[in-house]
Amino acid sequence: MHIDFPMTKIIATLGPATDTSEKIQNLIEAGVRVFRINFSHGSFSDYDNLIKKIRIAVSLTDQYVGILGDLSGPKIRTGKVITEGVLLKKNQEIKFVKKEVIGGSIGQEYTFSTTYPQFIDEVKLGESILLDDGNIELRCVDKLGNEEDAELVCKVIEGNLLTTAKGINLPESDLSMPSLTEKDLKCLDYAIENKLDYLALSFVRKKEDIILLKNMMKERNARPSGLDVTSGDLGFSTYFEDDYIPIISKIEKPQAIDNLEEIIDESDGIMVARGDLGVEMDLAEVALLQKKIITLCKQHMKPVIVATQMLQSMIDNSVPTRAEVSDVANAIMDGADAVMLSGETAVGNYPVKAVKMMTRVARKTNSYQVENNSQPANYTPYEGLLRRKAAMARGVAIMAKEMKAKFIVTWLHSGGSSVFLSQQKLNIPIIACGENTRRLQQLSILYSISPFYMKQPSSGSNFIASVNSMLINNGWVQPGDPIIIVASSPITRKGITNRVILHYVGESVEEEKL
Repeated sequence: MHIDFPMTKIIATLGPATDTSEKIQNLIEAGVRVFRINFSHGSFSDYDNLIKKIRIAVSLTDQYVGILGDLSGPKIRTGKVITEGVLLKKNQEIKFVKKEVIGGSIGQEYTFSTTYPQFIDEVKLGESILLDDGNIELRCVDKLGNEEDAELVCKVIEGNLLTTAKGINLPESDLSMPSLTEKDLKCLDYAIENKLDYLALSFVRKKEDIILLKNMMKERNARPSGLDVTSGDLGFSTYFEDDYIPIISKIEKPQAIDNLEEIIDESDGIMVARGDLGVEMDLAEVALLQKKIITLCKQHMKPVIVATQMLQSMIDNSVPTRAEVSDVANAIMDGADAVMLSGETAVGNYPVKAVKMMTRVARKTNSYQVENNSQPANYTPYEGLLRRKAAMARGVAIMAKEMKAKFIVTWLHSGGSSVFLSQQKLNIPIIACGENTRRLQQLSILYSISPFYMKQPSSGSNFIASVNSMLINNGWVQPGDPIIIVASSPITRKGITNRVILHYVGESVEEEKL
């Protein structure tokens, strides 16, 4: 069996450019380990079609591949505008109204509506309003009328062509709108019904936004009632295994930066969503914020994804820019668990080439990290049973470096210990074996983990013998190569990881007495 052991994982967004099982299979073979379904676009029948094709494609490979559902969140957009759009010029005044109008039509030449009329009441004088990913900048200069007749008068600071349904960003405004929309709740139900592996929460501003989603999931039996703040195990160290979906919080608002540590603490994982973050924050700060977010995630032992415009030019070109390649490499060196492609694979002309390029960059960068690795073992103290898992992971990290281990092999029931090991960022492949296929899929997003199906062994010695055979028969090691095996004792016992074996491949293993 030819298996690649990717360290940094690749997430690809699906769309019109990649909507067949053949194309999806090509993406998997090129290196994708998680597919993102963006709930901002398409219908539930479209999502049905994509999920069906993902699962067909996965069945034709030897890989476990996860699915990430990305909730739209409360994105504000402009209302209808005449077909040719309206050109806004610097220093011109325009206004927003609560009633629905067609911007640019007769009598409404410079009057526009939005999908969230209440923002007219909540934006304050002097605050900035950004349209179309920052291509248009406005400043609120006056507020007229009351209630349904209220108007927001704005001065154009930077002009451009405005068309229908362009995004509105309000970096200086504190809005009262909820973090979950009615559509998000329908998408949540859909994600649970279709057993998606992760949910991304958009436009997180404070920890209460995450708590709201957690409570909604608990009501739907998709999160244990006692699972509140997860630790370095992604919440996997629980017997609740059927419908549990971890939450990935997207950092893309200035308010999220203000509340960063509490958001990371409350989240199961984090995504650095550089698109809206780069619109609402000073562009010169984005790279620094990315490094800060990744560093904090490492300290909290939370997985982190870096996303948006990583190989943007490959939407139209078969080769990326040198700057884009450096961007991907730097995200990996900072410590990202995964890097994500958006438009490159959803609507781009070269989706498979984009994935192959990202795979090449990741492989080269990971090899460099192996040769120059001086990162100390990571440890965050926890209470209760998780303290043992955290200490075990730190100990394995130290031993793996001393032994120059070729692999770390784990037997998983819930997968919590494997997550702790992944967050050590060891640059050593972790082979996670188990028969819990849902967990194997969910582990696919994590740094250095390669999931493998194996039936429950009857004893620890049988597991070691099976590992020896798997590694040697596939040509992944030579007899005598060092590996570390992590499991429970007895191996059938759930909820505990209390056994670490320093093993040289091919050594005889005595039958366990336990």
